[in-house]
Amino acid sequence: MNKFFKAATIAIMGIVLSGAVNAQSALNEILSSGVLKVGTTGDWNPMTVRDPATNSYKGFDIDIMEELAKDLGVEIEFVPTDWKTLVNGVVAGQYHITGSASVSPARMKAAGFSESYISVEFIPFTAKENAGKFDGHDAINQPGVKVATTLGTSFEKLVRAWYPKADIKVVEAPARGYQEVLAGRADVFITSNIEGATLQEKFGVVRVKNAEARSPTPIAMLLPQTDQVWINYVNNWVKVKEAKGFFAANKKKYGL
Repeated sequence: MNKFFKAATIAIMGIVLSGAVNAQSALNEILSSGVLKVGTTGDWNPMTVRDPATNSYKGFDIDIMEELAKDLGVEIEFVPTDWKTLVNGVVAGQYHITGSASVSPARMKAAGFSESYISVEFIPFTAKENAGKFDGHDAINQPGVKVATTLGTSFEKLVRAWYPKADIKVVEAPARGYQEVLAGRADVFITSNIEGATLQEKFGVVRVKNAEARSPTPIAMLLPQTDQVWINYVNNWVKVKEAKGFFAANKKKYGL
């Protein structure tokens, strides 16, 4: 082997090995560092709720992530994020995985998803004192009706599609659409059946009469799109936990 060919071969091998290192799975990073980083918004009751006094989290998602960390044998670090940057955070490597998020074509363009373990439907709600003002979706889709939603959420896309004639009021996290309705600055907000039940009990909001639930959507965790090793691990973990009844028990715990 001449010197030139030998040098070229070594250089190519170096590039290949370097690429292998750079392509290391998040799974390896988690196991070597001993920390699972989870992006969570803390504003989706009962999925993820942040206690500002202690900066701690609780909820359906939090239980899932803590169980995943336990099975990995690592510590867990919750990384605060919001809905408009949720995907960007996992793409940029700010966290290894997120809590529950609606599976959507837009998100799938940039990030991967785990197996789904729960699904949601979306429903319009209004304040109790406004219950008689609206009857069905058509009554909402009218000029002068203020529909509140939060920037970057699945809700924002849905209200724009469902109610193009209405006045869409977009707020930024940590503000939420339901808060605008409770404060009297909007008439209607939409949310999932999951969160809606909690808000009905806590704040007395009511479903809009004769407005059927729409857009049934699977829910899953976001992961780096090209990291098939990590995606495979999480997908198989979901299947194992479903078989053992973990997800069923967690849904029962939170009334889902």
